[in-house]
Amino acid sequence: MKITFLGGADGVTGSRHLVDTGSERILLDCGLFQGWKLHRERNWTFPDALADLDAVVLSHAHLDHSGWLPVLVRHGWRGRVYAHPATIDLAGVLLLDSAHLQEEDARRANRYGYARHAKALPLYTQAEARRAMALATPLPPGRELRIGASRITLAPAGHLLGACSVHLRHGTADGETLLYSGDLGRADDLLMPPPEPPRAARTLLVESTYGNRTHPTEDPAPRLAAIVEQTVSRGGSVLLPAFAVGRAQALLLVLQRLKRAGALPHGLPIFLDSPMATQATALYTQHRRLLRVPARETAALLDGVRVVADATASMRLSNARYPRIVISASGMAAGGRVLHHLKVMAPEPQHAVVFAGYQVGGSRGARLVAGEREVKIHGQMVPVRAAVHSLEGFSGHADRDGIVGWLRALREPPERTFVVHGEPDASDALRCALQDRLGWNGVRVPGHGETVDLARS
Repeated sequence: MKITFLGGADGVTGSRHLVDTGSERILLDCGLFQGWKLHRERNWTFPDALADLDAVVLSHAHLDHSGWLPVLVRHGWRGRVYAHPATIDLAGVLLLDSAHLQEEDARRANRYGYARHAKALPLYTQAEARRAMALATPLPPGRELRIGASRITLAPAGHLLGACSVHLRHGTADGETLLYSGDLGRADDLLMPPPEPPRAARTLLVESTYGNRTHPTEDPAPRLAAIVEQTVSRGGSVLLPAFAVGRAQALLLVLQRLKRAGALPHGLPIFLDSPMATQATALYTQHRRLLRVPARETAALLDGVRVVADATASMRLSNARYPRIVISASGMAAGGRVLHHLKVMAPEPQHAVVFAGYQVGGSRGARLVAGEREVKIHGQMVPVRAAVHSLEGFSGHADRDGIVGWLRALREPPERTFVVHGEPDASDALRCALQDRLGWNGVRVPGHGETVDLARS
C-alpha cells in the first residue's frame, strides 16, 4: 500500500489523501485549498496521480474536504463518491453555493476590471457541481463497503453533521489497515456528540488543526453577550461571519439561549443573511437525531430570526442604520454576502466584527483577527476601525488534548502515524505530543505531494 499526500499535508485545507493498495486507488477526501495564495493556486492544477481513481470517500462536507469534487468531474472522472447520508445532503448545498460564488466573483472581476487575467473564470460552475453530486452514494456509519479487495467503514467523528472517520482494510483479516481521523469534534461540542472511539489500524492519518493549543475553558456565550451589549450601547451592530454549515447553527443556538435568558438587548433584531446557512439549518432539523441538542431547541433555531431571502434585501440590510446582529457567510470572510456587510461596517468604530471559527492563514478573516487595519474587498482597500473579536470557544475541532485523548483509546499504537491537516507549527506540535505523551514511534508530518510506501516505512 502507498499513500500520496496531495493536500492537507502542509496546511489546514485541500484535504486529499490517495491510497493505492496495488489493486484499488481510493481518494480520502477531495478538498479545496483555501487561505494563502500559494495554496489556492493548487486548485487549478490537476495532479497526474488522480487520473485513474476507483472511488472517493468523504470524511465530511466542509469545502476543504469536498470542494474540489467538481474539478475532478470536469477532468472526466465518473466514479462513485461515498459519504455519510447527511454529508451528501450538506455537500450538495455547499458545492452549489461555492460554484455560485465563484461564478459571481468572476463576473464582478470582469465587470469592474480588477481581474489579474484577461478574463476571470470560475474554478467550476454550478452545472459541474451538480454533476459531481450525482455521483454521490450514501454509506451509513458501521456498514462495510467493499471496493475490490478493500473494505471501508465510517464512524461518527463529531465536528459536523455527518462527519466521520474512515477505516480501511485491504485483503484478508491480517492485511494492511488504515485509519483516517477526518476532522475530529470536541467532547463538549454545542451540537454534535463526541467522536466514537478509534478502531485499531497499522497506519494512522490524524488531523492537527488545533494540534498546538487547547481551547479556552470559559463558556463563550457570556462573552458574546457582553460584546453585543457593549456594541449596541454605542449605537453599533454586530457582524458574525460564520461558516454556513455548523457554525451558523451553533451561533443561532447560543443566541436563542441568550435571548431566552434575557441576556441580549430587548428587541434587538437578529438576521440570518445566508441562503446556504438557511438551507443547512433545515438539514440540521431534518437530521436532528444525529445531534446532542433537544429536538425542541433544534426546531426553534430560527424562531424570531429574520431570514434574508435575496441579494436586494441583503444590500438594504448592509446599509441599514439601526443596531442589529447579522450572521452571514463565509466564516473567513472569503466571499459571499458577508463582504458587503464588512465593507460598510469595518470603517465605522461603533460596530463589531466577531469571528467564531478557525481562520486559515492568509484568509481575510485571519488578517482581520491579526489586527490588520486595512483589507481588500472587491478590489478596493477598506479601512478597519470596527472592533474585531475572535471567539475560539465556538470551534468545532478537538484541540491538542482532545486529539490525544481520542487516541488514548487505542490499545496498541499504530506502526506509523502521519500528522495532517494543520499549519506547520500545529502539526509539529501534535507530532511531539504523540511521541512524548503517548510514547509512540513512527510519527511524522508528511510533505505536500509526498508518496509513502508503507512496506518500506
